[in-house]
Amino acid sequence: MTAPPPRPHPHLSSSSYFSAVNVGDDDAWDSASDSESPAQSTLTFSWSRPVASTAPKAVPKSPESPSSSTLSFSYTHLNAPNPSSYPPRDDSSQPPKNGWTIVRTSRPRRSSNDTHSSNQDDASDHVPEPEADADVEGDMILGDLESEPTKDPASSMTVPKLKQDQGTIREDAEEIVNDPLVGLRRRSTRADASPSASRKNLNETPEKSEKLMRERSIRTNRKHKFVDCLSSQDVNIAELRKLAWAGIPGEMRPMAWQLLLGYLPLPTPLRASTLARKRSEYISLVEVAFARDREGLDQQIWHQIEIDVPRTRPGVRLWMHGATQRSLERILYVWAIRHPASGYVQGINDLVTPFFQVFLSAYIDSDPEAFDPSLLPTNVLNAIEADSFWCLSRLLDGIQDNYIFAQPGIQRSVRRMSELVARIDAPLFAHLEAQNVEFMQFAFRWMNCLLMREISVQNTIRMWDTYLAEGPDAFSQFHLYVCSAFLVKWSDRLRQMDFQGIIMFLQSLPTQGWGDHEIEMLLSEAFVLNSIWQNAQSHFNGK
Repeated sequence: MTAPPPRPHPHLSSSSYFSAVNVGDDDAWDSASDSESPAQSTLTFSWSRPVASTAPKAVPKSPESPSSSTLSFSYTHLNAPNPSSYPPRDDSSQPPKNGWTIVRTSRPRRSSNDTHSSNQDDASDHVPEPEADADVEGDMILGDLESEPTKDPASSMTVPKLKQDQGTIREDAEEIVNDPLVGLRRRSTRADASPSASRKNLNETPEKSEKLMRERSIRTNRKHKFVDCLSSQDVNIAELRKLAWAGIPGEMRPMAWQLLLGYLPLPTPLRASTLARKRSEYISLVEVAFARDREGLDQQIWHQIEIDVPRTRPGVRLWMHGATQRSLERILYVWAIRHPASGYVQGINDLVTPFFQVFLSAYIDSDPEAFDPSLLPTNVLNAIEADSFWCLSRLLDGIQDNYIFAQPGIQRSVRRMSELVARIDAPLFAHLEAQNVEFMQFAFRWMNCLLMREISVQNTIRMWDTYLAEGPDAFSQFHLYVCSAFLVKWSDRLRQMDFQGIIMFLQSLPTQGWGDHEIEMLLSEAFVLNSIWQNAQSHFNGK
């Protein structure tokens, strides 16, 4: 994908939120500062950045680097992501789009009856979503964006004029900004009230009818448990973790993730003020970071970010839109300057994408991967961006040593993975050793990008449900066992290959068609390994 043309930064308006605080280094929730004076400043950027035409320069390194870290440095700091390293997205189930995107197609429009939205699927129920039941939980409105927007007489926001096949913003989006429970309750109520969509198919055969009814009952029961848990005045985090391990329904995921990460406070009465405070704090951070436009930026950090951002999730429409890329640039730059020990490291851009996509899904009624965020009201887009920033910060707090100089966290994880595989699959380990294959040659990327280059964002989102349920150490500790199980899965094939075949295979794995079932099997195998080995530290040569 080519880099986009020069463009100005859209503004972030802090007047959208009713409180702001002094910028600090502590990201943790603090109820003592929930009532602050409103901020009235507005940040607007008018400068354009040129398209990068040369490769980034090498980042100077200390000569005292570990012997096995050369590969990780060259990948992390020098080479931009190769689009071919991502699993291609299967668009066979997506309708042709004629809406306002970077590329306008001329294919015939598919009727709305044949269209399904991937963010309405319940990815958590261990049973496949039957095609006949696909509309049971759906309440989406589909359409194409016309060139002329219309003005909503009831509000000051501009509402895009929509036709079929583009996807729409929820009518209650403004309310969801301040109260996530609003959208969760309404969406669940509408889903429970629309069983008629699949009656025709349910009557085809008694066996099929019984199966679909049973599957729907399982999904409905799990959703009710989530709604009851999330609607509590003081959420029981232990109960939420237990429910989330097996997957979180799509409409519950934005709120559940924020609670599991500790970004959203468990007591319901504190949420609106906490969200407003943290979002205003993020806007203040952006204002400070970009106060002097481009001239005031750390040029080395910014240069790498502006190269990586257009190459994030290539081929996925969401990440081709200018509004998404500007948000990602701000998130990455602000995080980098707040963490000078690591700065920006390639791979962190991938870690933002699940958060942005999940939080976007709370405000729209269609597939987030096909949506243009520029259609959103400014305060909604600002909320998504700020929430993504803080949740990314909390995730990286647990794996900070993966990104500091020499990346000791990744070095340690790859070494432990090698030792673990030697014990759980000795023939595979012996073959890799005989072919002179070093684990760092393939496992570095698995640790650095949390397998996001090997599986789709949807697969990653389902996997992160379990990671967040496991606790704060899951992205380092539990991920080690997931990567080990992931490698052993291909053991039979790998033992038939030579060095070149092994490396090529592991860089382009056949995971394009993976769905929830494959991810859940991988997580189950990792859980077994974790249960056996997590308390057997003496079996490893080093931590």
